[in-house]
Amino acid sequence: RVLGRMGDYARMGRLNTAARDAISTRENVSDKWTCDSNPYEGLDPVYLALSRLRRRKFDESITVSTELLGRNAVDQQVWWIKCRALTQKNYIDDTEAEEEGLGDMLLDDNATSSLPRPGTSLARPSTANISGPSPAVRPMSNGGRPLSGFVRPGTGGQRPGSGVSMQRALTASRVGTAMTRPVTTSGRFVRLGTASLQSEPGGAFVNLERLNLQKYAERPSLAKALCDYILFAEHKPRKALELCAAATQVQHFKDWWWKMRLGKAYYQLGMLRDAEQQYSSSLRDQEMVSTTLQLANIYIRLDQPQKALEVYKKATENFPHETMLLVAAARVHDQLNQADEGVVLYKQVLALEASNVESLACLASYQFYSDQPEIALRYYRRLLQMGVGGGSIWNNLGLCCFYSGQYDMCLTCFERALELADEETQGDVWYNVSQLAIGIGDLGLAYQALKVALAASPQHVEATNNLAVLELKKGNLETARSGFREANSLGPHSFEPSFNCALLAFKVGDLQESFKMVNSSLEAFADHAESAELLDTLKSRFT
Repeated sequence: RVLGRMGDYARMGRLNTAARDAISTRENVSDKWTCDSNPYEGLDPVYLALSRLRRRKFDESITVSTELLGRNAVDQQVWWIKCRALTQKNYIDDTEAEEEGLGDMLLDDNATSSLPRPGTSLARPSTANISGPSPAVRPMSNGGRPLSGFVRPGTGGQRPGSGVSMQRALTASRVGTAMTRPVTTSGRFVRLGTASLQSEPGGAFVNLERLNLQKYAERPSLAKALCDYILFAEHKPRKALELCAAATQVQHFKDWWWKMRLGKAYYQLGMLRDAEQQYSSSLRDQEMVSTTLQLANIYIRLDQPQKALEVYKKATENFPHETMLLVAAARVHDQLNQADEGVVLYKQVLALEASNVESLACLASYQFYSDQPEIALRYYRRLLQMGVGGGSIWNNLGLCCFYSGQYDMCLTCFERALELADEETQGDVWYNVSQLAIGIGDLGLAYQALKVALAASPQHVEATNNLAVLELKKGNLETARSGFREANSLGPHSFEPSFNCALLAFKVGDLQESFKMVNSSLEAFADHAESAELLDTLKSRFT
């Protein structure tokens, strides 16, 4: 009996060997195995396309899939592979707060309050109880927020509201560039979808107008791939909304994934309240980090930062080691002028992920403006060792070296920064060179550096103010006054131009102008002692 069983297994082995020999011969291979874009003889091209998809070689995977679909257009597995490859090729991670278009900000009708309380709105952060370094030593961004040391989406521009005029909203850092044009988020999606279609050989992969979405909704694996393709490749949220609604009904309203995609479609359409409902329902079915981040983004768009912080705090209870939640909460604290709370979260992030670039940069900036340049220098050196380059990092290293007394290194760092600086950072580097010149007493070099900084960046508020101060030292009163006024018009969030203009007007006897400008200075920085003292002097003169 034992020998008989062994004989059966041997015959089965011979049959398998014969089958492999038949497949390996060239004349017996079907057309499916002879793919022009397949460089490996005898390798299944479907597996090759899937392997290239997993290795993120999307263009090569699309090439193989397109050739196979040309032979058999109803091959579902090849269709799925090409659909996923196109989606991953055009995918954009939108879990972070994206840059709002100018049209979105000016025409936004989702605001909950036109006059929010200070500290409860990103458009009106609290200036009375600022935690962290004082605005007297820490510069502000164009939106009136302290610089955090890391460029993030949505924080570089000006958010209309709370007294920001239309003229200021239409003014960008470089006049005449694309940043000055009114742009909406939906319009950007349309352009992205058009660009992705133009890059595909043979036009669109799927004709969405002729698809029976209800039929696809009954097949979850194909429907999910198609939904992501519609959202990220073709950027047609209306069609995605139809597919998600049908699939949600098929799943009896209990699938968290379809609710999340339904919320994303609503979000891209600008229907924020509907998106909020879908994300909340998805989180009730399944707690997910990506869904939490999307829900918090909606509250940020609705100008409800405290609600966003509550969402982050609740999610960290379920995901205590998720750094994305901690970084997102720290960003909101930074935007609310709560630097101390943000620093605590950044340190928690570094305890979990020691190579987090954003946390290192923000902590370095915080330590520098807290009058600890030596500690900031260690953070920036760590970033440089991690491979973070560019003019900004060398500029920051030069400042840290100068204020920590390492004068032999600061000039070398600034030279390196000027070599690597681009159009956006060149003005800041020359402004810092002027600060270095003022520190060593070379006012002539400082004057020239400020002139070059304004030539590189005409909207630079601090350079305009300091140049006016140097003009005042030369005795050019009218030039200095016009410079202070220009700096105040460019940056009402900065208190220095207003105070300088008020002090100059007081000295020349224009008390009314001085009273107006000193009030503007106190609105920007309520704890400025010199402005308060000048205001008391003016009130005593008036009485």
